[in-house]
Amino acid sequence: MGCPMIILYFVVMNLIKTEFGIIDEIDYSKDYGVYEPEKYGCVYIGDDIYIDDWWDRLTMMKTYFHTMNRPSFALARWGVTLIPPESLPIFQDIVISDKRIHTDHHLVDLANKIQEAIDTNKFMIHFGV
Repeated sequence: MGCPMIILYFVVMNLIKTEFGIIDEIDYSKDYGVYEPEKYGCVYIGDDIYIDDWWDRLTMMKTYFHTMNRPSFALARWGVTLIPPESLPIFQDIVISDKRIHTDHHLVDLANKIQEAIDTNKFMIHFGV
Protein backbone atom coordinates (compact mmCIF):
# COMPACT_ATOMS: atom_id res chain seq x y z
CA MET A 1 0.00 0.00 0.00
CA GLY A 2 2.88 2.40 0.76
CA CYS A 3 4.70 1.77 -2.51
CA PRO A 4 2.31 3.76 -4.80
CA MET A 5 2.65 6.80 -2.52
CA ILE A 6 6.44 6.60 -2.69
CA ILE A 7 6.31 6.40 -6.49
CA LEU A 8 3.86 9.31 -6.67
CA TYR A 9 6.07 11.38 -4.37
CA PHE A 10 9.11 10.57 -6.51
CA VAL A 11 7.34 11.57 -9.74
CA VAL A 12 6.02 14.86 -8.31
CA MET A 13 9.34 15.78 -6.68
CA ASN A 14 11.25 15.11 -9.94
CA LEU A 15 8.87 16.98 -12.24
CA ILE A 16 10.70 19.23 -14.67
CA LYS A 17 8.52 22.32 -14.50
CA THR A 18 7.84 24.83 -17.23
CA GLU A 19 5.77 27.82 -16.11
CA PHE A 20 3.25 30.15 -17.77
CA GLY A 21 1.81 33.44 -16.56
CA ILE A 22 0.23 36.67 -17.79
CA ILE A 23 1.99 39.99 -18.29
CA ASP A 24 -0.35 42.77 -17.16
CA GLU A 25 1.21 45.38 -19.43
CA ILE A 26 3.91 44.49 -21.92
CA ASP A 27 7.00 46.72 -21.87
CA TYR A 28 8.41 46.66 -25.40
CA SER A 29 11.88 47.70 -24.21
CA LYS A 30 12.20 45.34 -21.22
CA ASP A 31 14.35 42.22 -21.05
CA TYR A 32 12.11 39.67 -19.34
CA GLY A 33 15.02 37.30 -18.69
CA VAL A 34 14.67 37.51 -14.89
CA TYR A 35 12.91 34.53 -13.31
CA GLU A 36 9.82 36.01 -11.57
CA PRO A 37 6.98 33.46 -11.75
CA GLU A 38 5.12 34.94 -8.75
CA LYS A 39 4.94 38.36 -10.44
CA TYR A 40 3.01 36.87 -13.36
CA GLY A 41 0.80 34.43 -11.45
CA CYS A 42 2.37 31.44 -13.16
CA VAL A 43 0.96 27.95 -13.35
CA TYR A 44 3.16 25.01 -14.27
CA ILE A 45 3.11 21.80 -16.24
CA GLY A 46 5.67 19.04 -16.66
CA ASP A 47 8.01 20.08 -19.46
CA ASP A 48 9.21 16.54 -20.02
CA ILE A 49 5.64 15.24 -20.01
CA TYR A 50 4.04 17.63 -22.53
CA ILE A 51 6.34 19.97 -24.46
CA ASP A 52 8.08 17.29 -26.55
CA ASP A 53 4.71 15.90 -27.59
CA TRP A 54 3.47 19.36 -28.57
CA TRP A 55 6.66 20.59 -30.23
CA ASP A 56 5.62 20.32 -33.90
CA ARG A 57 2.47 22.34 -33.24
CA LEU A 58 4.27 24.85 -31.01
CA THR A 59 6.60 25.73 -33.90
CA MET A 60 3.62 27.34 -35.66
CA MET A 61 3.21 29.80 -32.78
CA LYS A 62 4.82 33.23 -33.21
CA THR A 63 6.70 34.24 -30.04
CA TYR A 64 9.55 36.37 -28.75
CA PHE A 65 12.58 35.21 -26.75
CA HIS A 66 13.36 37.34 -23.67
CA THR A 67 12.55 40.68 -25.36
CA MET A 68 10.26 42.02 -28.05
CA ASN A 69 13.39 42.53 -30.18
CA ARG A 70 13.89 38.77 -30.64
CA PRO A 71 11.00 37.37 -32.71
CA SER A 72 10.90 33.61 -32.98
CA PHE A 73 8.55 30.63 -32.99
CA ALA A 74 7.66 28.01 -30.34
CA LEU A 75 9.09 28.21 -26.82
CA ALA A 76 12.55 29.01 -25.48
CA ARG A 77 12.94 25.65 -23.72
CA TRP A 78 15.74 26.89 -21.45
CA GLY A 79 14.84 30.56 -21.36
CA VAL A 80 11.96 33.01 -21.35
CA THR A 81 9.29 33.25 -24.03
CA LEU A 82 6.81 36.07 -24.59
CA ILE A 83 3.63 34.81 -26.24
CA PRO A 84 1.62 37.56 -27.97
CA PRO A 85 -2.19 37.61 -27.91
CA GLU A 86 -2.45 36.59 -31.57
CA SER A 87 -0.64 33.31 -30.81
CA LEU A 88 -2.79 32.36 -27.83
CA PRO A 89 -5.60 30.63 -29.78
CA ILE A 90 -3.01 28.25 -31.28
CA PHE A 91 -1.56 27.58 -27.84
CA GLN A 92 -5.00 27.11 -26.34
CA ASP A 93 -5.93 24.57 -29.02
CA ILE A 94 -2.72 22.60 -28.35
CA VAL A 95 -3.48 22.41 -24.63
CA ILE A 96 -7.19 21.64 -24.74
CA SER A 97 -6.83 19.04 -27.51
CA ASP A 98 -4.44 17.00 -25.35
CA LYS A 99 -6.47 14.10 -23.98
CA ARG A 100 -4.48 14.20 -20.74
CA ILE A 101 -6.35 17.38 -19.78
CA HIS A 102 -9.04 15.09 -18.32
CA THR A 103 -6.60 13.66 -15.78
CA ASP A 104 -4.10 16.46 -15.08
CA HIS A 105 -5.31 19.53 -13.20
CA HIS A 106 -2.12 21.36 -14.25
CA LEU A 107 -3.32 21.31 -17.87
CA VAL A 108 -6.71 22.61 -16.78
CA ASP A 109 -4.96 25.42 -14.88
CA LEU A 110 -2.92 26.26 -17.98
CA ALA A 111 -6.00 26.22 -20.23
CA ASN A 112 -7.74 28.60 -17.82
CA LYS A 113 -4.68 30.88 -17.72
CA ILE A 114 -4.58 31.01 -21.53
CA GLN A 115 -8.30 31.83 -21.64
CA GLU A 116 -7.78 34.64 -19.14
CA ALA A 117 -5.02 36.10 -21.32
CA ILE A 118 -7.22 35.81 -24.42
CA ASP A 119 -10.16 37.47 -22.65
CA THR A 120 -7.98 40.40 -21.54
CA ASN A 121 -5.87 40.58 -24.75
CA LYS A 122 -2.61 40.20 -22.82
CA PHE A 123 0.74 38.62 -23.49
CA MET A 124 1.72 35.43 -21.70
CA ILE A 125 5.17 34.70 -20.37
CA HIS A 126 6.83 31.28 -20.30
CA PHE A 127 9.74 30.34 -18.07
CA GLY A 128 11.49 27.28 -19.45
CA VAL A 129 13.39 24.68 -17.47
